[in-house]
Amino acid sequence: MTRAGEQSVVWGIVPAAGIGSRIQPLAFSKELLPVGTRLERGIERPRAVSEYLVERMIGGGAERLCFVISTGKSDILEYYGANYGPASACYVVQPRPEGLCDALFRALPLIRDQDVLLLGLPDTVWFPSNGFDLLPKGVLSLLLFSVENPELFDSVEIDVHGDVQRIRVKEAGAPSEWIWGAFKMPGHVFRELYRLWRERAVIGQRDEYLGTLINAYIANGNRVLGVQAGRAYVDVGTMGGYRRAIQLLEREYGAGNADQTIRVGVQ
Repeated sequence: MTRAGEQSVVWGIVPAAGIGSRIQPLAFSKELLPVGTRLERGIERPRAVSEYLVERMIGGGAERLCFVISTGKSDILEYYGANYGPASACYVVQPRPEGLCDALFRALPLIRDQDVLLLGLPDTVWFPSNGFDLLPKGVLSLLLFSVENPELFDSVEIDVHGDVQRIRVKEAGAPSEWIWGAFKMPGHVFRELYRLWRERAVIGQRDEYLGTLINAYIANGNRVLGVQAGRAYVDVGTMGGYRRAIQLLEREYGAGNADQTIRVGVQ
């Protein structure tokens, strides 16, 4: 319920409950996998892969962060604590691994209709780092990236106006090379998606992936925008992806043309 005069809050929702089976065994949560380094008071320290998403959210205006974790991932709470930079942090628990939709909607009780949500995957690295700023606030919008293997992701088809027509979830032969890498949406849209998700579950169409849920949302007459502004996207959930992420960061930061607080490399 929205009261007159209430200010909106920008939330960054970080789904971090997955087990990361593709890159196991690890002695810690996959979201804390060291990828590159950062300078902290002049000392070079490892940088967790999820920090790239968190920093992009904060750069996009996030004032509060909500990490969705499982019962066995308290190391994420220990790592991030009560805040990351200027953004305060809170944590909700997904008790069972029941998909991305279920994980994201665990944050619903915190979100008001007038709030703005930024969503992304914490085991990815992407550019441009200001990608969230390129998405409009008033509608469900997707930041799209061109990749060589769209069948491994959610391939997004848009029309000439940027309206999303369909999302193909890990589908071989997908006609579009563009995949989603991040979302922005108003709080009331997040709530509408939750209601639709519950309605579909009642009739035996429980959505595990966001792509199928968004397809149903579009089929109900709602607008979803796709913004083809992504420049580079790497999934760090495999060893091959880990190596590609290091190479990407070296290209972006190694020549001194970006954030000087970051220096990338593996000792």
